[in-house]
Amino acid sequence: MTNGIHDPITRARPSSEVLELPGPNGGKQVRPVSVAYLVSRFPKLTETFVLDEMVAVQEENVRVALYPLRRERTNVMHPEARAFVERAHFHPHLSPAVLRANARALRHRPATYARTLWTLWRANWGSARYLAGAVLFFPKAVLFAHEMVARGIEHIHAHFASHPAAVAYAIHRLTGIPYSFTAHGSDLHRDRHMLREKVASAAFVVTISEYNKRIIVQECGAEWAEKVHVVHCGVNTRLFRPRRRRQAGGPFAILCVGTLHEVKGQVYLIEACRHLRRHGLTFVCHFVGDGPDMAKLRRRVREAGLEPCVRFHGRRTRNEVLEMLAQADVLVAPSVPSRDGRREGIPVVLMEAMACGVPVVASRLSGIPELVEHGRSGFLVPPGDVEGLVHALRCLHDSPVLRARMGTNGRVKVLYEFDQRRNAEALARLFREATS
Repeated sequence: MTNGIHDPITRARPSSEVLELPGPNGGKQVRPVSVAYLVSRFPKLTETFVLDEMVAVQEENVRVALYPLRRERTNVMHPEARAFVERAHFHPHLSPAVLRANARALRHRPATYARTLWTLWRANWGSARYLAGAVLFFPKAVLFAHEMVARGIEHIHAHFASHPAAVAYAIHRLTGIPYSFTAHGSDLHRDRHMLREKVASAAFVVTISEYNKRIIVQECGAEWAEKVHVVHCGVNTRLFRPRRRRQAGGPFAILCVGTLHEVKGQVYLIEACRHLRRHGLTFVCHFVGDGPDMAKLRRRVREAGLEPCVRFHGRRTRNEVLEMLAQADVLVAPSVPSRDGRREGIPVVLMEAMACGVPVVASRLSGIPELVEHGRSGFLVPPGDVEGLVHALRCLHDSPVLRARMGTNGRVKVLYEFDQRRNAEALARLFREATS
Protein backbone atom coordinates (compact mmCIF):
# COMPACT_ATOMS: atom_id res chain seq x y z
CA MET A 1 0.00 0.00 0.00
CA THR A 2 1.29 3.49 -0.83
CA ASN A 3 1.15 5.95 2.06
CA GLY A 4 3.46 8.59 0.60
CA ILE A 5 2.44 11.65 -1.36
CA HIS A 6 3.64 10.08 -4.57
CA ASP A 7 4.08 6.67 -6.17
CA PRO A 8 5.94 4.43 -5.86
CA ILE A 9 7.68 5.52 -2.62
CA THR A 10 6.08 4.23 0.56
CA ARG A 11 6.61 4.94 4.23
CA ALA A 12 9.74 3.28 5.53
CA ARG A 13 9.22 0.69 8.23
CA PRO A 14 10.84 1.43 11.62
CA SER A 15 14.17 -0.31 11.92
CA SER A 16 14.23 -3.43 14.07
CA GLU A 17 17.88 -2.85 14.95
CA VAL A 18 18.51 -2.55 18.68
CA LEU A 19 21.52 -0.94 20.30
CA GLU A 20 23.00 -1.08 23.77
CA LEU A 21 23.30 2.47 25.05
CA PRO A 22 25.26 3.58 28.12
CA GLY A 23 24.58 6.72 30.12
CA PRO A 24 21.05 7.91 30.96
CA ASN A 25 19.44 4.74 29.62
CA GLY A 26 21.42 2.65 32.07
CA GLY A 27 22.43 0.16 29.36
CA LYS A 28 18.83 -0.58 28.37
CA GLN A 29 18.14 -1.73 24.82
CA VAL A 30 16.45 1.01 22.78
CA ARG A 31 15.37 1.04 19.17
CA PRO A 32 16.77 3.85 17.03
CA VAL A 33 14.13 6.21 15.68
CA SER A 34 14.39 8.73 12.83
CA VAL A 35 12.91 12.11 13.72
CA ALA A 36 12.66 15.22 11.53
CA TYR A 37 12.98 18.44 13.50
CA LEU A 38 11.01 21.36 12.05
CA VAL A 39 12.17 24.81 13.21
CA SER A 40 11.42 28.36 12.11
CA ARG A 41 15.02 29.46 11.53
CA PHE A 42 18.42 27.89 11.89
CA PRO A 43 21.02 28.53 13.18
CA LYS A 44 19.38 31.08 15.48
CA LEU A 45 21.63 32.19 18.32
CA THR A 46 18.74 32.97 20.67
CA GLU A 47 17.20 29.50 20.27
CA THR A 48 20.06 27.51 21.74
CA PHE A 49 17.52 25.32 23.53
CA VAL A 50 16.50 23.74 20.21
CA LEU A 51 20.13 23.03 19.30
CA ASP A 52 20.84 21.60 22.73
CA GLU A 53 17.78 19.36 22.57
CA MET A 54 18.78 17.93 19.19
CA VAL A 55 22.27 17.20 20.50
CA ALA A 56 20.84 15.54 23.61
CA VAL A 57 18.23 13.35 21.88
CA GLN A 58 20.89 12.09 19.50
CA GLU A 59 22.62 10.66 22.56
CA GLU A 60 19.35 8.77 23.17
CA ASN A 61 19.69 7.01 19.78
CA VAL A 62 17.40 9.41 17.93
CA ARG A 63 18.48 10.07 14.36
CA VAL A 64 17.80 13.76 13.81
CA ALA A 65 17.11 15.26 10.38
CA LEU A 66 16.80 19.05 10.46
CA TYR A 67 14.25 20.93 8.32
CA PRO A 68 14.33 24.71 8.91
CA LEU A 69 11.62 26.85 7.34
CA ARG A 70 14.23 29.55 6.77
CA ARG A 71 17.98 29.82 6.91
CA GLU A 72 19.21 32.35 9.45
CA ARG A 73 21.99 34.51 8.05
CA THR A 74 24.43 35.13 10.87
CA ASN A 75 28.13 35.51 11.50
CA VAL A 76 27.81 34.31 15.11
CA MET A 77 27.12 30.61 15.60
CA HIS A 78 27.50 28.12 18.43
CA PRO A 79 30.13 25.50 17.52
CA GLU A 80 27.61 22.67 18.03
CA ALA A 81 25.38 24.17 15.32
CA ARG A 82 27.90 23.72 12.51
CA ALA A 83 27.33 19.98 12.07
CA PHE A 84 23.58 20.55 11.82
CA VAL A 85 24.01 23.40 9.33
CA GLU A 86 26.08 21.15 7.10
CA ARG A 87 23.37 18.51 6.87
CA ALA A 88 20.21 20.61 7.29
CA HIS A 89 17.60 20.51 4.53
CA PHE A 90 17.53 24.16 3.49
CA HIS A 91 15.23 25.03 0.59
CA PRO A 92 14.01 28.30 -0.94
CA HIS A 93 10.30 29.02 -0.83
CA LEU A 94 10.04 28.48 -4.57
CA SER A 95 12.31 26.34 -6.72
CA PRO A 96 12.06 23.70 -9.44
CA ALA A 97 12.15 21.02 -6.73
CA VAL A 98 9.26 22.68 -4.86
CA LEU A 99 7.22 22.95 -8.08
CA ARG A 100 7.87 19.32 -9.00
CA ALA A 101 6.86 18.08 -5.54
CA ASN A 102 3.60 20.03 -5.64
CA ALA A 103 2.80 18.87 -9.18
CA ARG A 104 3.46 15.28 -8.11
CA ALA A 105 1.21 15.59 -5.06
CA LEU A 106 -1.59 17.14 -7.11
CA ARG A 107 -1.34 14.36 -9.66
CA HIS A 108 -1.32 11.46 -7.22
CA ARG A 109 -3.33 12.76 -4.23
CA PRO A 110 -5.34 15.79 -5.35
CA ALA A 111 -8.09 15.44 -2.75
CA THR A 112 -5.68 15.20 0.19
CA TYR A 113 -3.65 18.12 -1.17
CA ALA A 114 -6.76 20.29 -1.52
CA ARG A 115 -8.24 19.34 1.88
CA THR A 116 -4.95 20.07 3.65
CA LEU A 117 -4.57 23.46 1.99
CA TRP A 118 -8.21 24.29 2.72
CA THR A 119 -7.78 23.48 6.43
CA LEU A 120 -4.75 25.76 6.61
CA TRP A 121 -6.79 28.58 5.04
CA ARG A 122 -9.92 28.01 7.11
CA ALA A 123 -8.27 27.50 10.50
CA ASN A 124 -5.97 30.50 10.12
CA TRP A 125 -8.55 32.88 8.73
CA GLY A 126 -8.63 35.98 10.92
CA SER A 127 -4.90 35.89 11.65
CA ALA A 128 -3.00 37.77 8.96
CA ARG A 129 0.34 36.47 10.25
CA TYR A 130 -0.64 32.80 10.43
CA LEU A 131 -2.57 32.86 7.17
CA ALA A 132 0.37 34.43 5.35
CA GLY A 133 2.65 31.79 6.84
CA ALA A 134 0.34 29.00 5.72
CA VAL A 135 0.35 30.28 2.14
CA LEU A 136 4.10 30.90 2.14
CA PHE A 137 5.21 27.61 3.68
CA PHE A 138 2.70 25.13 2.23
CA PRO A 139 4.54 24.55 -1.08
CA LYS A 140 7.76 23.94 0.85
CA ALA A 141 5.85 21.62 3.23
CA VAL A 142 4.92 19.47 0.22
CA LEU A 143 8.60 19.16 -0.74
CA PHE A 144 9.52 18.35 2.86
CA ALA A 145 6.85 15.63 2.82
CA HIS A 146 8.35 14.12 -0.32
CA GLU A 147 11.86 14.12 1.18
CA MET A 148 10.78 12.74 4.55
CA VAL A 149 9.02 9.80 2.96
CA ALA A 150 12.05 9.09 0.77
CA ARG A 151 14.38 9.23 3.79
CA GLY A 152 12.27 6.98 5.99
CA ILE A 153 11.42 9.60 8.62
CA GLU A 154 9.30 7.98 11.32
CA HIS A 155 8.24 11.03 13.32
CA ILE A 156 8.19 14.82 12.97
CA HIS A 157 8.78 17.17 15.89
CA ALA A 158 8.17 20.89 15.47
CA HIS A 159 9.50 23.57 17.76
CA PHE A 160 6.88 26.26 18.33
CA ALA A 161 3.11 26.02 18.07
CA SER A 162 3.07 28.56 15.23
CA HIS A 163 4.34 28.04 11.65
CA PRO A 164 6.47 24.93 12.36
CA ALA A 165 3.52 23.11 13.92
CA ALA A 166 1.31 24.07 10.97
CA VAL A 167 3.89 22.68 8.53
CA ALA A 168 4.16 19.47 10.59
CA TYR A 169 0.36 19.18 10.46
CA ALA A 170 0.40 19.57 6.67
CA ILE A 171 3.12 16.94 6.22
CA HIS A 172 1.21 14.55 8.47
CA ARG A 173 -1.94 15.00 6.40
CA LEU A 174 -0.02 14.39 3.17
CA THR A 175 2.03 11.39 4.35
CA GLY A 176 0.60 9.90 7.52
CA ILE A 177 3.89 10.43 9.38
CA PRO A 178 2.98 11.16 13.03
CA TYR A 179 4.04 14.49 14.50
CA SER A 180 4.34 16.41 17.72
CA PHE A 181 5.26 19.96 18.63
CA THR A 182 6.63 21.93 21.56
CA ALA A 183 4.79 25.06 22.71
CA HIS A 184 7.07 27.62 24.33
CA GLY A 185 5.95 31.20 24.98
CA SER A 186 4.72 33.81 22.52
CA ASP A 187 4.00 31.09 19.95
CA LEU A 188 1.21 29.95 22.27
CA HIS A 189 0.24 33.08 24.18
CA ARG A 190 0.07 35.56 21.31
CA ASP A 191 -2.09 33.79 18.71
CA ARG A 192 -3.91 30.47 19.01
CA HIS A 193 -5.43 30.18 15.54
CA MET A 194 -5.46 26.54 14.38
CA LEU A 195 -4.30 25.31 17.78
CA ARG A 196 -7.25 22.90 18.08
CA GLU A 197 -6.47 21.27 14.74
CA LYS A 198 -2.77 20.99 15.55
CA VAL A 199 -3.43 19.40 18.95
CA ALA A 200 -6.17 17.05 17.71
CA SER A 201 -4.01 15.63 14.91
CA ALA A 202 -0.74 15.42 16.86
CA ALA A 203 0.51 12.14 18.31
CA PHE A 204 1.41 14.15 21.39
CA VAL A 205 2.09 17.74 22.41
CA VAL A 206 4.95 19.01 24.56
CA THR A 207 4.83 22.15 26.68
CA ILE A 208 7.72 23.64 28.58
CA SER A 209 5.57 24.44 31.63
CA GLU A 210 2.43 23.45 33.51
CA TYR A 211 1.23 27.00 32.79
CA ASN A 212 1.31 26.30 29.05
CA LYS A 213 -0.43 22.96 29.49
CA ARG A 214 -3.32 24.69 31.25
CA ILE A 215 -3.65 27.14 28.37
CA ILE A 216 -3.78 24.35 25.79
CA VAL A 217 -6.34 22.34 27.73
CA GLN A 218 -8.52 25.41 28.30
CA GLU A 219 -8.35 26.33 24.63
CA CYS A 220 -8.72 22.89 23.07
CA GLY A 221 -10.71 20.89 25.61
CA ALA A 222 -10.06 18.50 28.47
CA GLU A 223 -10.31 15.48 26.16
CA TRP A 224 -6.80 16.26 24.90
CA ALA A 225 -5.21 16.70 28.33
CA GLU A 226 -3.59 13.25 28.38
CA LYS A 227 -1.70 13.85 25.15
CA VAL A 228 -0.15 17.09 26.46
CA HIS A 229 3.14 16.40 28.26
CA VAL A 230 5.25 18.84 30.26
CA VAL A 231 8.90 18.40 29.30
CA HIS A 232 10.97 21.33 30.51
CA CYS A 233 13.61 22.84 28.32
CA GLY A 234 16.83 21.73 29.92
CA VAL A 235 20.43 22.83 30.08
CA ASN A 236 23.67 20.92 29.96
CA THR A 237 24.51 20.85 33.65
CA ARG A 238 27.96 19.44 32.86
CA LEU A 239 28.73 22.57 30.84
CA PHE A 240 26.77 25.07 32.92
CA ARG A 241 28.19 24.48 36.37
CA PRO A 242 29.62 26.59 39.19
CA ARG A 243 33.09 27.86 38.42
CA ARG A 244 35.77 29.58 40.41
CA ARG A 245 34.29 32.92 41.32
CA ARG A 246 35.97 36.22 40.76
CA GLN A 247 37.75 37.93 43.61
CA ALA A 248 35.58 40.01 45.91
CA GLY A 249 35.94 43.75 45.99
CA GLY A 250 34.89 44.76 42.48
CA PRO A 251 31.59 46.42 41.57
CA PHE A 252 28.40 44.39 41.94
CA ALA A 253 27.98 42.63 38.56
CA ILE A 254 24.47 42.44 37.08
CA LEU A 255 23.98 40.36 33.93
CA CYS A 256 20.98 40.44 31.56
CA VAL A 257 21.02 38.13 28.51
CA GLY A 258 18.43 38.14 25.75
CA THR A 259 17.09 39.77 22.62
CA LEU A 260 16.73 43.52 23.11
CA HIS A 261 12.97 43.59 22.74
CA GLU A 262 10.01 44.94 24.67
CA VAL A 263 9.01 41.47 25.91
CA LYS A 264 12.36 41.06 27.68
CA GLY A 265 11.72 44.14 29.84
CA GLN A 266 15.25 45.59 29.72
CA VAL A 267 13.87 49.12 29.97
CA TYR A 268 12.72 48.38 33.53
CA LEU A 269 16.14 47.10 34.51
CA ILE A 270 17.70 50.30 33.19
CA GLU A 271 15.29 52.31 35.31
CA ALA A 272 16.16 50.13 38.31
CA CYS A 273 19.85 50.86 37.64
CA ARG A 274 19.07 54.57 37.78
CA HIS A 275 17.60 54.11 41.26
CA LEU A 276 20.51 51.93 42.40
CA ARG A 277 22.99 54.59 41.39
CA ARG A 278 20.95 57.25 43.16
CA HIS A 279 21.14 55.10 46.30
CA GLY A 280 24.93 55.09 45.99
CA LEU A 281 25.48 51.44 44.98
CA THR A 282 28.57 50.61 42.97
CA PHE A 283 27.65 48.21 40.16
CA VAL A 284 28.04 47.38 36.48
CA CYS A 285 25.07 46.10 34.47
CA HIS A 286 25.94 44.04 31.39
CA PHE A 287 23.41 43.56 28.57
CA VAL A 288 24.14 40.68 26.19
CA GLY A 289 22.21 40.42 22.93
CA ASP A 290 20.93 42.62 20.17
CA GLY A 291 17.52 43.38 18.73
CA PRO A 292 15.06 46.06 17.66
CA ASP A 293 15.24 48.02 20.93
CA MET A 294 19.01 48.54 20.90
CA ALA A 295 18.87 52.23 19.92
CA LYS A 296 16.05 53.01 22.36
CA LEU A 297 17.80 51.31 25.28
CA ARG A 298 21.10 53.02 24.56
CA ARG A 299 19.29 56.35 24.50
CA ARG A 300 17.67 55.59 27.86
CA VAL A 301 21.07 54.83 29.34
CA ARG A 302 22.54 58.00 27.93
CA GLU A 303 19.66 60.18 29.14
CA ALA A 304 19.90 58.68 32.64
CA GLY A 305 23.65 59.30 32.80
CA LEU A 306 24.31 55.58 33.26
CA GLU A 307 26.95 55.12 30.58
CA PRO A 308 29.77 54.53 33.13
CA CYS A 309 27.91 51.58 34.70
CA VAL A 310 25.77 50.06 31.92
CA ARG A 311 27.42 48.21 29.04
CA PHE A 312 26.02 46.64 25.87
CA HIS A 313 27.97 43.65 24.55
CA GLY A 314 25.88 42.61 21.54
CA ARG A 315 25.68 38.97 20.50
CA ARG A 316 27.87 36.52 22.33
CA THR A 317 28.48 32.78 21.92
CA ARG A 318 27.64 30.24 24.60
CA ASN A 319 31.25 30.08 25.79
CA GLU A 320 31.40 33.85 26.09
CA VAL A 321 28.16 33.85 28.09
CA LEU A 322 29.65 31.18 30.35
CA GLU A 323 32.60 33.44 31.05
CA MET A 324 30.27 36.32 31.88
CA LEU A 325 28.18 34.12 34.20
CA ALA A 326 31.38 33.23 36.06
CA GLN A 327 31.84 36.94 36.76
CA ALA A 328 28.20 37.75 37.57
CA ASP A 329 26.73 38.32 41.02
CA VAL A 330 23.15 38.10 39.73
CA LEU A 331 21.29 37.45 36.50
CA VAL A 332 18.14 39.48 35.85
CA ALA A 333 15.30 38.50 33.49
CA PRO A 334 12.74 41.34 33.85
CA SER A 335 10.24 39.94 31.33
CA VAL A 336 6.90 41.67 30.67
CA PRO A 337 3.90 40.98 28.41
CA SER A 338 4.33 43.03 25.25
CA ARG A 339 1.68 45.25 23.71
CA ASP A 340 1.14 42.77 20.87
CA GLY A 341 0.54 39.85 23.24
CA ARG A 342 3.99 38.28 23.44
CA ARG A 343 5.20 36.82 26.70
CA GLU A 344 8.02 34.61 27.84
CA GLY A 345 7.68 30.92 28.60
CA ILE A 346 10.58 30.05 30.91
CA PRO A 347 13.74 31.83 29.74
CA VAL A 348 16.51 29.28 29.31
CA VAL A 349 19.07 31.83 30.46
CA LEU A 350 17.54 31.57 33.94
CA MET A 351 18.26 27.84 33.94
CA GLU A 352 21.79 28.46 32.70
CA ALA A 353 22.49 31.00 35.44
CA MET A 354 21.02 28.81 38.16
CA ALA A 355 22.98 25.81 36.92
CA CYS A 356 26.11 27.97 37.32
CA GLY A 357 25.17 28.82 40.89
CA VAL A 358 24.21 32.42 40.09
CA PRO A 359 21.16 33.82 41.92
CA VAL A 360 18.45 35.28 39.70
CA VAL A 361 15.84 38.01 39.72
CA ALA A 362 12.93 37.39 37.37
CA SER A 363 9.32 38.34 36.71
CA ARG A 364 6.44 36.43 38.25
CA LEU A 365 5.10 35.56 34.82
CA SER A 366 3.96 32.52 32.82
CA GLY A 367 5.96 29.42 33.80
CA ILE A 368 8.85 31.27 35.44
CA PRO A 369 7.65 30.50 39.02
CA GLU A 370 7.93 26.80 38.14
CA LEU A 371 11.70 27.34 37.91
CA VAL A 372 12.52 30.21 40.26
CA GLU A 373 11.43 29.69 43.87
CA HIS A 374 10.97 33.10 45.42
CA GLY A 375 13.32 33.66 48.35
CA ARG A 376 15.06 30.32 47.81
CA SER A 377 16.87 30.40 44.46
CA GLY A 378 16.18 34.03 43.61
CA PHE A 379 13.56 36.73 43.73
CA LEU A 380 10.33 37.03 41.74
CA VAL A 381 8.85 40.47 41.14
CA PRO A 382 5.69 41.59 39.33
CA PRO A 383 6.34 42.38 35.64
CA GLY A 384 7.35 46.02 35.20
CA ASP A 385 7.84 46.59 38.94
CA VAL A 386 10.92 48.81 39.11
CA GLU A 387 10.75 49.13 42.89
CA GLY A 388 10.63 45.34 43.19
CA LEU A 389 13.72 45.01 41.01
CA VAL A 390 15.55 47.62 43.07
CA HIS A 391 14.66 45.91 46.36
CA ALA A 392 15.75 42.47 45.11
CA LEU A 393 19.03 43.76 43.73
CA ARG A 394 19.82 45.71 46.89
CA CYS A 395 19.21 42.59 49.01
CA LEU A 396 21.61 40.57 46.87
CA HIS A 397 24.12 43.40 46.73
CA ASP A 398 24.20 43.67 50.51
CA SER A 399 24.52 39.95 51.30
CA PRO A 400 27.16 37.68 49.74
CA VAL A 401 25.87 34.93 52.04
CA LEU A 402 22.38 35.23 50.53
CA ARG A 403 23.84 35.15 47.02
CA ALA A 404 25.77 31.97 47.80
CA ARG A 405 22.78 30.23 49.38
CA MET A 406 20.43 31.12 46.52
CA GLY A 407 23.04 30.03 43.99
CA THR A 408 23.38 26.61 45.62
CA ASN A 409 19.60 26.14 45.81
CA GLY A 410 19.20 27.14 42.17
CA ARG A 411 21.77 24.60 41.04
CA VAL A 412 19.92 21.82 42.89
CA LYS A 413 16.59 22.84 41.32
CA VAL A 414 18.01 22.68 37.80
CA LEU A 415 19.75 19.35 38.41
CA TYR A 416 16.50 17.70 39.48
CA GLU A 417 13.99 19.26 37.11
CA PHE A 418 15.73 21.08 34.24
CA ASP A 419 18.65 18.84 33.32
CA GLN A 420 19.00 18.41 29.58
CA ARG A 421 19.87 14.70 29.67
CA ARG A 422 16.89 13.76 31.85
CA ASN A 423 14.48 15.72 29.68
CA ALA A 424 15.96 14.42 26.42
CA GLU A 425 15.43 10.88 27.68
CA ALA A 426 11.75 11.68 28.36
CA LEU A 427 11.32 13.19 24.89
CA ALA A 428 13.03 10.28 23.15
CA ARG A 429 10.69 7.93 25.00
CA LEU A 430 7.69 9.86 23.63
CA PHE A 431 9.11 9.62 20.10
CA ARG A 432 9.42 5.85 20.40
CA GLU A 433 5.92 5.46 21.82
CA ALA A 434 4.53 7.47 18.90
CA THR A 435 6.25 5.25 16.33
CA SER A 436 5.76 1.85 17.94
